Amino acid sequence: MNVYVSLLRTGLPALVGWLVSLAAQHGLDLDPSALSGVLTPLVGFAYYAVFRLAEEHVSPQFGWLLGYARPPQYGVAKAQLPAAR
Repeated sequence: MNVYVSLLRTGLPALVGWLVSLAAQHGLDLDPSALSGVLTPLVGFAYYAVFRLAEEHVSPQFGWLLGYARPPQYGVAKAQLPAAR
């Protein structure tokens, strides 16, 4: 389940960034590939950051805007050092 959640919460901001860059191409007179190359990651990062912070500090329900209302939980395992010979 954690893999699904993490992929969903990564892919949705990327999709939003791509959609915003497509919409911006219609309103700006810039090279479409350059605009996509800059806007997609910036908007995706901003989208994720805003809703991740809102999820953490305002309400966990903001997580739905990232695709799932709860961040993935990873177990904390201590690393074992190899035995000395």
